[in-house]
Order: sequence, then structure tokens, then C-alpha cells
Amino acid sequence: MAEPEFPHAPMPDGATGVLVLANGEVAWGRGFGAEGVAVGEVCFHTAMTGYQEIMTDPSFAGQIITFTFPHIGNVGANPDDVEADNPHALGMIVREDPTAPSNFRAMENLSGWMQRHTRIGLAGVDTRALTRRIRSGGAPNGVIAHSASGAFDLDALLKMARGWPGLEGMDLAREVTRETHGRWAGGIWRLGFGYDVGDGGADAGQSDAPPHVVAIDYGSKFNIFRNIVQAGAKVSVVPANATFDEIMALNPDGIFLSNGPGDPAATGDYAVPVIRQLLETGKPLFGICLGHQLLALAVGARTTKMFQGHRGANHPVKRVAAGPDFGRVEITSMNHGFAVERDSLPANARETHVSLFDGSNAGIELTDRPAFSVQYHPEASPGPQDSFYLFERFVSSLQI
Repeated sequence: MAEPEFPHAPMPDGATGVLVLANGEVAWGRGFGAEGVAVGEVCFHTAMTGYQEIMTDPSFAGQIITFTFPHIGNVGANPDDVEADNPHALGMIVREDPTAPSNFRAMENLSGWMQRHTRIGLAGVDTRALTRRIRSGGAPNGVIAHSASGAFDLDALLKMARGWPGLEGMDLAREVTRETHGRWAGGIWRLGFGYDVGDGGADAGQSDAPPHVVAIDYGSKFNIFRNIVQAGAKVSVVPANATFDEIMALNPDGIFLSNGPGDPAATGDYAVPVIRQLLETGKPLFGICLGHQLLALAVGARTTKMFQGHRGANHPVKRVAAGPDFGRVEITSMNHGFAVERDSLPANARETHVSLFDGSNAGIELTDRPAFSVQYHPEASPGPQDSFYLFERFVSSLQI
């Protein structure tokens, strides 16, 4: 192997994994899960539970997650605690080596689950120091690598990290969305029962049929659809690039804009024209995370790349719009690296929520259309359930 450029970061004995940042910083550790190499944006997540839900959240496509909670993997893995069919995060960085699972729901250990899904893990890293590095210097590009032999070409890994273009300007919704539309079936999970089965009620055309929501999948989590069903609607899901005519052919009572990864401005090239047409129908519309940003773009606002982003399950958000809930604070789950610029909001879009961490925009509603959106994740999974009322508000606004 060529002499590395980083003599200040010698490889310790027993190292089988490494993180190489684009500025040349190196963190050695012990690899687990799949062997290989992955390049992406390195971010951190502060949730203490839900590592499977986080790893499978499509919003994490293109990212390597540093978990600030030191004990990741101690409850193992199971097929219920996922938010997509496969993990979308590229890998995880943790402080302690994952232990044997100690939970009655565990079906396999975390390392085996990661290996089965070709995702790389790196343990033994000072995650506090790495988190401080991200907070002070922003989310960097980096490469995570695992080799049981301990053989790494640091020069090649550094070149890979520096050559990755970054998330800004990148449309990832096309990569994580479903390919065809279909009906969603299933409700929320209950201990001792699993997920509720069914499709949300009677078929269309019957007098007791629930309202019909068409959800545009820019990279949605399963639990969003489960919560819409729990609130009393039935759901059809369409791909991110579905046309206005394809959506309207499903005869929706309301439209949902999902979360997803990447730069909203890039996804907006094809999503925004469709959203503008949908707004003209006057049908209620609700957006979450990327869907929130796309709604803002559709009415003429701008979005911007955040310095470090918001990723965790303990983010306080305050209601600032006039009304009975004015001043209400809810603890929320967040996962986003882009934000809506409040100064760019047009006159017909008022701010409804703000982050109490940094004051950034966390929600809007239109004054001339039945449309609203939030930057955070009211479906949680993982996280608090303070914000389920948003699903109830949306479903109750639908006319059948």
C-alpha cells in the first residue's frame, strides 16, 4: 500500500474499519456488517432508539449516520422495525461494538442484519468528537470502509471522498421511490398483535367509504401511510414522477407529499409543476419534510442547504401561527439537511411552526388553498407522538 497522506493518524492494531473525510481526517475502528466501501455525507443522529427505522428511512439515502447514543444494536433486529424494504443509509458509525441482542422481539443481531443488506458498520469511534466536528465544520463528505484483513488504501479512499459531488443539486427521490402506483394496506403496530391489517375501510363508491388520499412517494416511510390510515383514510401511493393526470385518474379526495432524500430544488424540477397543478384543484394537500420543501418551492419560496441539518427524535417545535394552538410546543422527530427560507415565503404562505433549536422554519400553510406542511416527521418511528393531530387535521379536511 502506498504511504498514506496522513502520518498523524497511524493505523492501530486490530483495526478493520476506517472513516476518511474529504479534508483528510481519519477515524479508525472495528468494522461490522458488510465488507466494502461507501461514500456519502457524514451526519449525526441523536435518537436513543430506532436504529433500524433510521437506517431504513429513505431520507437517509446518500448518507453515513453517526449515532450519538453509544449503545446501538443491543436490542437486535427484526422485520417489523423497518420503514422501507431495505436500508437506504449507506452505513453507521457507533461508539461501542454491537452486543448480542437482549430483547424478546429480536430475530437476528444488528451485524448480521447489516451484512445481509450490504451495509457497512464502524465501531470503536469517538462519536462525541466526530459529532463536535460536524457541528463546528458542517456535514462533510466521507468514505466508510470495512475489510476483515485490515488492508486499506487511504489515498484511494481520500480521492473517493473528495470526488463525491455532495447532496446539493442531487435528486435522490428518483432512486428511492416506488416504480408503480398501488394501494397501501395496513395500520399501526400493536404489542402482541403486530401491524393492523386491512386497507383502511370500504371500497370507493360505497356510502361508508373512507376518504381517499393519494400519496406521492418521494422516499416515504411506511409509518406515514400507517398513520394516515389510523386517522381514517385509505391510501394509494404513486411514484415521485407521477403526472398530474395519473394522480387525478385515481380520484383523490386529498394529496399527500412525502418525505425523501436529496436536494428539494433538484427534485422540484419535475415535482413542482405537478404540485402547482394539484393546488389549482382546490383539494386538500399535506406535506412532510421534503414534501414541505416542495410545497414551499411550488408557491415561489426558496430552499437552502443547512450547515449540519436536523436529525434526531427530541427536537422542540413551536406553533407560531395565530389560533387556538398558538404557543404550543411539541417534541418532534426530524431528519433533514435542507430548509425553507422564511424570508422567501410569498404573501399567501404563512409560517406556522419554528424550530426552537435554531429558529429555522418548521411549517407553513397557505391562506388561499387548503394546503399545509411541516418540516418534521409527525409519524415519528422513532420518536414522540406529539404530532399525530396533523394527520387527523388533514383527514378531517377531506370531502367525500
